[in-house]
Amino acid sequence: MNNSKYVFSQLVEFLNFDKFRHIVDKYSGNRYVKHFTCWNQLLTLMFGQLGNRESMRDLIVATEAHHKKCYHLGLGRHVTRSNLSKANTNRDYRIFEEYAYYLVSEARRKRATDIFKLDGNVYAFDSTTISLCLDVFWWFLEVAFLKALSRRFFISPLTADWASSDAALNLAR
Repeated sequence: MNNSKYVFSQLVEFLNFDKFRHIVDKYSGNRYVKHFTCWNQLLTLMFGQLGNRESMRDLIVATEAHHKKCYHLGLGRHVTRSNLSKANTNRDYRIFEEYAYYLVSEARRKRATDIFKLDGNVYAFDSTTISLCLDVFWWFLEVAFLKALSRRFFISPLTADWASSDAALNLAR
């Protein structure tokens, strides 16, 4: 059984909750809100971004899969598609914009002064997709063809002959 904090919860500890609450109060973001606060919305969207979720439906399916852990991840207990959709529609975007600018300025400030004073392990997350230019990477088509061919054919260890995977299945029967 896991007794330590989840990785996502450890990442959330780096966020300045007091600064975020100050920004939310400035724009009255939690006015008339009972359960799904701006903080819950921010953490849900961060969870979706770090989990490489492609749509809001995909994000909700992922959070429902971990519904017993949502509270411990900081997402709250009321993460539903309707709540997230209403929050994204009705809440002021300037809350998250101002907080993002604050986080970027903090990262720049810390990078400028403490770039090599890193304690513990350092991890970098990158979820970008690199598209290849086939003029430069012409060999990719050959590798893809050979991989597809190797799935279809294989060398028989008994006879050292090329055999079709269909033929091998027929022999196995």
